Amino acid sequence: MFKLTALKIEELRGSRLRWWALGALSLSAVITGMDNTLLAISLPTLQREFDASASMLQWIATAHILAFAGLLLTMGNLGDRFGRARLMRLGLVVFIVGSLGAIFSGNALQLILARAVMGAGGAMLLPCSLSNVNEIFAGPERAKAIAIWVAIGGVGVGVGPLTGGALIVAFSWKAVFIVTILVALAALLSSLRLVPDSKDPAYRPLDLPGAALSTAATTILVFAIIRVPAHGWSDPTVFGGFAAAAVLGAAFVAYQLRTPYPLLNLRFFLRPLFTAGVAALGLSFFALFGMMFGMTQYLQFVRELSPLEAGALMLPIAVGFPTGVRVGQRLVGRVGIKGSVTLGLLMLTGGFTAIGFYSLGTPLAVIAFVIFYNEFSLGLVMPPSIDAIVGASPRSDAGVGSAVNDIARQIAGALGVAVIGSVMTSLYAGKMAETVEDLSGALSPDQIDVASDAVGLATTIAADIGGPAGATLDLAARTNFADAMGIAIMAGGGVTFVAALFIARFMPSRHQDYGDDAGAQTGAGAGGAG
Repeated sequence: MFKLTALKIEELRGSRLRWWALGALSLSAVITGMDNTLLAISLPTLQREFDASASMLQWIATAHILAFAGLLLTMGNLGDRFGRARLMRLGLVVFIVGSLGAIFSGNALQLILARAVMGAGGAMLLPCSLSNVNEIFAGPERAKAIAIWVAIGGVGVGVGPLTGGALIVAFSWKAVFIVTILVALAALLSSLRLVPDSKDPAYRPLDLPGAALSTAATTILVFAIIRVPAHGWSDPTVFGGFAAAAVLGAAFVAYQLRTPYPLLNLRFFLRPLFTAGVAALGLSFFALFGMMFGMTQYLQFVRELSPLEAGALMLPIAVGFPTGVRVGQRLVGRVGIKGSVTLGLLMLTGGFTAIGFYSLGTPLAVIAFVIFYNEFSLGLVMPPSIDAIVGASPRSDAGVGSAVNDIARQIAGALGVAVIGSVMTSLYAGKMAETVEDLSGALSPDQIDVASDAVGLATTIAADIGGPAGATLDLAARTNFADAMGIAIMAGGGVTFVAALFIARFMPSRHQDYGDDAGAQTGAGAGGAG
């Protein structure tokens, strides 16, 4: 029978079991990474299944981000206060419940709600998983442990599309959520055996006003971002959402600076390594999420690949990312954190630029190589950036530091989908205007609107009407989407280039001693950097 380990956290640090505990904790990274890519490969199928508009499809893709990002900071704080492993296990249970809800969803709205529950579970488990890694490991060993934690999660991202594609072809889209349940159960059972609980030993009351303000500000901000592609930046709800988020965010900052027990010690941001790590992660994920949103549609609608074929084409993620992590570990030891992160961001810029030249006839081998290249580049950026954030956070606030890392990625990712997706949608609609006007005799007004809204719906309409008009619409939709996607993703490459310049200017090359337990635990720093 599984039972809570008898080891205490202090005993685990000196035991070989700490590496087994790391494996158990890494399953949480696998769950969240695999969940995202499993869903991404399922989006075209879900659009057909539920006859979903582009806006509804985006909500399916981002509903979990809304709950995840909104609750992260509060959940990281709760883990520090009441037990990190305990909250992680509760998060796994909530995640399983949400996955079951997804399986039994009968329409798009029910699936969106189930995804939100999964996001709430993820907000509990992911920051607590990483903070437990920070609690068990120290110094150069901590940097190695974080790299392993990230790399294993990257393998989950890589095998997710192929697994999802195979399950969709063999069974149905519901099967992808069964996989997440099985992995979550494995994480839950192994954590009961291997991961002891830990928390901040000093009693600090929970900052309830700060939790309410941060949750409200983050949730409203992400909600406004998600509405942008469908409603535009000038929509009253979008504008009002940004305004409300700004007011609540300012109130949160003001309150945190004067309360004796803040939810987030904003003075962490005075530490250059912490701030630069947040910026590197945020800006890279801004571009990456936007790219993934476009690429899944490009592979299945433009290139007409099956879910299984599209998933197989993304398998280089499972090789490229861990390889980049291993190379990055050695690179950090030689050129420091700054050097590895800057190089990775510059390489990502090149990869996004290459996608700008994709067309209907781009060789699949080229696409596979660019996927490998981009994931290799991300492997140079992500582990040292996370190590910078966690290493600059006091051990007593490990959960909060881990939550900031996740918030940076999720909010930036949602913003990337909104901004890059909005650019993509606008360019596609503009390019389609002339085509649908020429076909006005063959299409109804409703079909014209729908065909200009989403490439997947345009290809479905083309198949329905058939004949020369259908062939013309199909070719135009696929060509115009490829062009629009390329331009939008190249803009994302501009963001990673700016990020590289920022990191080269402001990120320290090595860990610094801040005079608290953060400095004590970072000591030699990542990859042996002193």
